[in-house]
Amino acid sequence: MVSWWHRDVIAAGKLPLMLCFLAFVVTFVLTRTITRMIRNGRGPFRNHVTASGVHIHHAVPGIILLMVGAFTSIASPDELGWRSFAAVAVGTGMSLVLDEFALILHLQDVYWSGEGQVSVQAVSLTAACLGLALCGFSPFGVKDADSIEVSLRLTATGVLVLVELLVLICVLKGKYRTALFGFFLAPVALFGAVRLARPTSVWARHRYRGKRMERATRRAADFSRRFGPLQTAWDNFAGGKPSLPNPPPAKPDGGEVHG
Repeated sequence: MVSWWHRDVIAAGKLPLMLCFLAFVVTFVLTRTITRMIRNGRGPFRNHVTASGVHIHHAVPGIILLMVGAFTSIASPDELGWRSFAAVAVGTGMSLVLDEFALILHLQDVYWSGEGQVSVQAVSLTAACLGLALCGFSPFGVKDADSIEVSLRLTATGVLVLVELLVLICVLKGKYRTALFGFFLAPVALFGAVRLARPTSVWARHRYRGKRMERATRRAADFSRRFGPLQTAWDNFAGGKPSLPNPPPAKPDGGEVHG
């Protein structure tokens, strides 16, 4: 364990990345715990507003922390301490912002509605990507590695390139969760790459016609019917079960198109 810590974390320069990952996960867990306690009226926390009656969403301090982390990373000396501070600030700020990703996306307070669960999915995807980057390795830049280890790392890197191509095909086919798990398990990426695409994906729109599109539509409906409840159960567990109806879409003012 000590050898792994020094060679694959410290020597590989991944300590800031690890701190960013830990800050991201811990902040999300604490934030969701506090917001659920506020919703249930429990604990010392309250739904605070300013004297003017404006509710300060936690995405606001999140954006501030992101700016602090970004400025520190580009303006501070290239030392481990400063990089670690920037990593914690970025991880914490990114977690606070993504926890309210649905609010930013819809420009409405949909935190406890069904649409608000998009935030949980965004956080889950980001945490998985950070974990993948943390667990991954490079064939170069690692000290005290012999020729056999370098060869193994080069071989593994070639395999990873192939896997990334399969993952890209999964993304083009609209299979985003399969692509995510395919980063960790190559057979999953291969399975997703050879199966039919989602009917709304870029791949299907350009390559599927007639009966093949019908098959893709039917298979997507079957998949959603089988595994949709599992995704909903995870979202409810991680972010809390929605308690508010989805608000109606906001009408643009004066015919202006909002992007």
